[in-house]
Amino acid sequence: MAEKDLPDNVVELRARALRLLTRREHTRQELERKLSPHAGSAGDLQELMSGLEQKNQFSEERYAEARARQLSRKYGAARIRQELQAKGVPEELVARYASPVDELQRARAILERKYRAPAATREEKAKRMRFLQSRGFSSAVIFTLLSARGAR
Repeated sequence: MAEKDLPDNVVELRARALRLLTRREHTRQELERKLSPHAGSAGDLQELMSGLEQKNQFSEERYAEARARQLSRKYGAARIRQELQAKGVPEELVARYASPVDELQRARAILERKYRAPAATREEKAKRMRFLQSRGFSSAVIFTLLSARGAR
């Protein structure tokens, strides 16, 4: 069916979806939530979502990859996993993109950016542990990083 043959509502809904997707990637849940008030029916919305996915204009995998990469600059695997799950990303994508592969290196880099000098006292070390924990790093990573000699 050509775009000229579609009702105005469907054409407007598609245009709105494409405008949203050009700004940034969205999950299915987010896009449906934003488009549902403007959709004529649930069927129109589902048909549009399927069409966007078939044409690769919408991809939850692209969203998960981009969001995980963005979050990995500041957060650990647990926090990334929590963020992706909250946005409605399917579990298999969450597991793939929120894996703690290079978590020790990321934690070290974040700690070095925040604190220039090594922890001199037990209190400073505890403060750094709480900081890393709040960023979603695992206890094992935090202990490994801060128990090393000259720990930041």
